Amino acid sequence: MNILHISDLHFGPRHWEGDDNALLKKINSYDADIVINTGDSTTDGMEDEYADAGRFLKAIECQNVISIIGNHDKRNMRSHELFKKYIFDPELIYPSEMTQTTKKNLFLNREITKVRENFTDLNFIKAIPVNGKSVLIIGIDSNELYTDVGFVEEEVLHAISDKINQMEYDELLLLIHHSILGTDEEPLKNSRRIIDFVWKHKIENVFCGHTHELDLRRSVDLYHGHTFTQFMCGSLSSSNHPYDDNMFLYYENWGTDNPLVHLVRIFTQEGKVHFDTEYIGHL
Repeated sequence: MNILHISDLHFGPRHWEGDDNALLKKINSYDADIVINTGDSTTDGMEDEYADAGRFLKAIECQNVISIIGNHDKRNMRSHELFKKYIFDPELIYPSEMTQTTKKNLFLNREITKVRENFTDLNFIKAIPVNGKSVLIIGIDSNELYTDVGFVEEEVLHAISDKINQMEYDELLLLIHHSILGTDEEPLKNSRRIIDFVWKHKIENVFCGHTHELDLRRSVDLYHGHTFTQFMCGSLSSSNHPYDDNMFLYYENWGTDNPLVHLVRIFTQEGKVHFDTEYIGHL
């Protein structure tokens, strides 16, 4: 199984001035079974940005392109509806209607808004068959409406856990926009809650974005004996930080005894795009 990891496209005012067609051609040159997009497909969550991002993602020649929402995507009260319309429309997971939740703006007030769906989180589980195995991709919405810091609702995690326990699978992959191990200026406020979830379900691989930086990190719990690896991908096509190199990651032979990681850096010079592929090595 081969996985290609992109993140932080930032269509809108922060999208790069590079050639999207050249970027798509490079992405499509890889034999990916799954493409994962870990959020911030837009800059301000505007509908035209969602439409542009959707067209780009639909041009990726892979049957399984899985996207999650990011903090920039969630900047207006219709963000969750626009994401489902243009980017990715999975079967969502909801907490019980009788539970008390603490995440801000998790439910919009129907008396003062005209959105069709008042639940603003986008959490899902997507089962993908690859080479005779069932891969469960868990998408967890770590974003609060109107803010850049992350927060995960505990009752949502309970609902996701219940769903996982009802399913048969060979491997779990977790997608979340904010890092659960690293720290930054807009961190995930309750990352411990997610780490407990990862330990509970023995999830070995977590994919994230958000910081526009490359960070491959492994966590080992010496007491409980559980290990997981977090793969943080840089931005694919953002001009937000000129000193950051745009990039994507390609994981080859995933799920075997010999998995490989390739880092593809993206540069623009005099209107042309060129790529520098760096072989990171075995996981």
